[in-house]
Amino acid sequence: MPAHSALITVMERAARKAGSRLRRDFGEVEHLQVSKKGPADFVSKADMRAERILYDELLKVRPGWGFVLEEGGMIEGEEGKPRWIIDPLDGTTNFLHGIPHFAISIAVQEPSLDGRGWGKITSGLIYEPLTDLTWWAEMDKGAWLGERRLRVSARRDLSESLIATGIPFKGHGDLNEWARIFGAVAPQVAGIRRNGSAALDLAWLAAGRYDGFFEAGLKVWDVAAGILMVREAGGFVTDYTGGDQPIGQREILASNEALHSKLHRILAKSLL
Repeated sequence: MPAHSALITVMERAARKAGSRLRRDFGEVEHLQVSKKGPADFVSKADMRAERILYDELLKVRPGWGFVLEEGGMIEGEEGKPRWIIDPLDGTTNFLHGIPHFAISIAVQEPSLDGRGWGKITSGLIYEPLTDLTWWAEMDKGAWLGERRLRVSARRDLSESLIATGIPFKGHGDLNEWARIFGAVAPQVAGIRRNGSAALDLAWLAAGRYDGFFEAGLKVWDVAAGILMVREAGGFVTDYTGGDQPIGQREILASNEALHSKLHRILAKSLL
């Protein structure tokens, strides 16, 4: 294993501190005060506390960097410096229902080379507070689970493949579109799973647990770290038709190389 950068150390330290707070709150989830951000989209005091810890810890070690925060919005940094993209609790609905499947996601995005807008994600970390697992990736250094190198699966046949997805819910997403895609994909694969955390879906894809992933309506903080992880593990990430996938685009299709063209043909055809 290559020694990871000081930046990953900083990210892991911040994630562990926020994760410790989330573990305590998860143990008392029934007592949390919950408010609604929108239809069926909940934010808890735990979510906001974790985000504040991450913000304070990362600002302290990288002053001048900007932030994209799920709860706090965008905070501009100094010109020419990178920014943090943070989801303090990916899997909030799981958390609030006592389901132990959620994670913290942190990514670093560099300014574009021409100085206009934002460029590549260069570092990403996904931390599971309840299992104490750290998934991380750095550009050109691979994707890792702790000290174990990750590679996407080598499966070539859809009939043997396990696919992850997200399902539209009240106030979010196009259920009819998703149903058409599901109807086209499900008969050709070994199974489809919906576990409620896009960050962990992408990490598990990078580890070869899943063979593919598709979802629409995701936000940049849901996927920034996970997209880097899949690519550094040898996978492909595009839109549904196989086009290039800019960070924050509304739809994602991810898989290993062998399955990618098969999946994007199915998805593209189902949406005609």
